[in-house]
Amino acid sequence: MIDRSAPGGVLPAAEPRGRATAPAALPVRPRTGRLLVLATVFVCAACGLVYELELLALGSYLIGDSVTQASVVLSVMVFAMGVGSLLAKRLRERPAFGFGAVEALLALVGGLSAIALYASFAWFGESRPALVGFSLAIGILIGAEIPLLMTLIQRIRRQDAGGAVADLFAADYVGALVGGLAFPFLLLPLLGQLTGAMLTGTVNAVAGGALVLWLFRRDLSRRGRWLLLAANIGVLLVLAAATVLAGDFERMARRAVYGDEVRVALQTGVQELVVTGPPTGSPRSLDLYLDGRLRVSGYDEYRYHESLVHPAMAGPHARVLVLGGGDGLAAREVARYPDVASVTVVELDPGVVRLARTDPMLSQLNGHVYADPRVAVVTSDAFQWLRGPGASGRYDVIVSDLPDPGITPSTKLYSQEFYGLAARALGPGGRLAVSAGPLVSRPRTYWTVEATLRAAGLRTAPYSAGGRLTGFAAGPDRAQGGSVAPPQDWGFVLSAREAVPELRVDGDAPVLRSLSTRALQDAARDTERVRMRGLPPSTLPHPRYSF
Repeated sequence: MIDRSAPGGVLPAAEPRGRATAPAALPVRPRTGRLLVLATVFVCAACGLVYELELLALGSYLIGDSVTQASVVLSVMVFAMGVGSLLAKRLRERPAFGFGAVEALLALVGGLSAIALYASFAWFGESRPALVGFSLAIGILIGAEIPLLMTLIQRIRRQDAGGAVADLFAADYVGALVGGLAFPFLLLPLLGQLTGAMLTGTVNAVAGGALVLWLFRRDLSRRGRWLLLAANIGVLLVLAAATVLAGDFERMARRAVYGDEVRVALQTGVQELVVTGPPTGSPRSLDLYLDGRLRVSGYDEYRYHESLVHPAMAGPHARVLVLGGGDGLAAREVARYPDVASVTVVELDPGVVRLARTDPMLSQLNGHVYADPRVAVVTSDAFQWLRGPGASGRYDVIVSDLPDPGITPSTKLYSQEFYGLAARALGPGGRLAVSAGPLVSRPRTYWTVEATLRAAGLRTAPYSAGGRLTGFAAGPDRAQGGSVAPPQDWGFVLSAREAVPELRVDGDAPVLRSLSTRALQDAARDTERVRMRGLPPSTLPHPRYSF
């Protein structure tokens, strides 16, 4: 695959010396042979881009912060392509053998890269060194392809350098387009990241091996042919065995990450959902992970949801909007008020709602709230839904129970533009409650959320509540299967358009286990003491959250 980040790509190598300059003895006409080389360029470019996207996707999923991971993978890979192009000079005397060896090694490394990254995360708790290592190795091998292919295509029929480069670039770019589209729309949803990478490696090995062992077989010595044949067969056998064992590997890796009681593990079109805990008994033993991050702990989730929901319910609350919260736990707290007329839950992932409806333990934990006729579910992106005309000026209470602002894809849901849309959806006297992330461990993120709400024209009342950290990424401390995460706080901001909202619990509120007006006001005073002033708001063109 050609380095598409540099103008003009990689320049063709200088003409080789020796026997590589003689015309190749092909089993087909030169025109057909040339088309076969360009077809191989197409396939190799598609495979190379799939490897790149696999590293980007898995790195973002395992490590978080997709911006940083994309920058690391792309910069390391582009640098490595240049290194690979220079190293390919040593192979130009034997371009057919060199290209066959490069493709066999690339198929093996690229095909196993996803499973190796996941193994590093599951058993060592750290996959960043593996991510950099595979980006470097794959980039070097991809960079070596074009000089060798340039030599091979010139061996078929002499052509001016500009025309040869144009043909190679065209095949490369079209192949990259196909690979880039195949990854999100075909490989990832149908096969998943691990099997998708191994299938890509198989296609890569077959394409590279077939070109050299058939079209350029007369350029190879007898020993070279047997070496390449054995190498390609070995690569295909390894990838086939890894594909067969991928299911067992995933189960072992999940146990290493989440413990022995993994009860549900499924990949939706949006994210991976994992539920741990026994299938029966108290729902307090349940843990729900979204993309490897602890989202719900049955042990003390009530503290989080009581603190998020009930301060906002102190006032008119006939019409309530819940943004996110597909697990049904925030809606459960809202539905405890008998005078609530309607609850609208806007959730991006229908798989979360389906799980909350059907899983015995999770549905018990959320009080079977989705069976309540007052509760309606809208499957949509919260930002896009708020932009629609149906949301304007309708709601007494909006509860923003969205993924942590420290996760890159969530930054738009904590932007000034988003809060402006939410403010527009509030009716007279309406209140917006926001889960703003941990106050103690990431105070800058928390106070940036508060500053962003104020920039959107809202009056704010910040406060916090004790409990376990939400958004905690499963790591090595979970490898022993315990349901333990570091003690931490939850930070919230209650806001309104007209005046600073009063932090209190409504006199008609249901019985609460962890919340009272006095506790809220004490928490607000403690929170105000650590205020960070002068922070700019986060906007769509300039996100301010640190990852």
